Amino acid sequence: MYGPDEFSRDISVSRETLAQLKEFVHLLLRWQKVFNLVGSSTVADIWRRHILDSAQIYQFLSPPGCLVDLGSGAGFPGIVLAIMGYPAVKLIEANGKKCAFLRNASHSLDINVEVIQCRIEDHKSTKQAAYITSRALASLEKLLIYSEPLISRQGKCFFMKGANVVPELTKAKKNWNMDVQKHISMSNPRGVVLEIAELTSIDEKHESN
Repeated sequence: MYGPDEFSRDISVSRETLAQLKEFVHLLLRWQKVFNLVGSSTVADIWRRHILDSAQIYQFLSPPGCLVDLGSGAGFPGIVLAIMGYPAVKLIEANGKKCAFLRNASHSLDINVEVIQCRIEDHKSTKQAAYITSRALASLEKLLIYSEPLISRQGKCFFMKGANVVPELTKAKKNWNMDVQKHISMSNPRGVVLEIAELTSIDEKHESN
């Protein structure tokens, strides 16, 4: 079974960081007994399916700058990235019970995380985010619609996607200009981490010409 030892071989973290990740998993499993925070079928493989899947993004980040995690759910990837040392993380989540868990976890772990309970489209921002992350939330087209008002001009988006990434990209490129890199997922060989930079809508570009 894939666990903390296997994770620490795949991702280099300090003993203190690994201990915090273990504490986070312990908290999540305790809350999972009452609230459905993650899919029940993924609990047995939590270190691969959730912790590794989230942690792999950290290698692409260069602080400072605010990281905004859209639809954070149980804190993946936002809480994991904060535990690993990212200094400023905002978690946007509409579900009240999940927000309660996120606040409890961030307090227990003493990490710099702001939990914002609202629908993503209702969050007011002025293109401040250096990074936007999301995992298992929506189609790429929808994620780009959510991200465009939040991301700074030099900002990047990191989205975890599965086997349907090619048709999603084809559809999104009809409406968006973007620089895209695909990184093979460490947690699922059929999955990818999309790295998106220089995001602008095609309509916006036409209007500026």
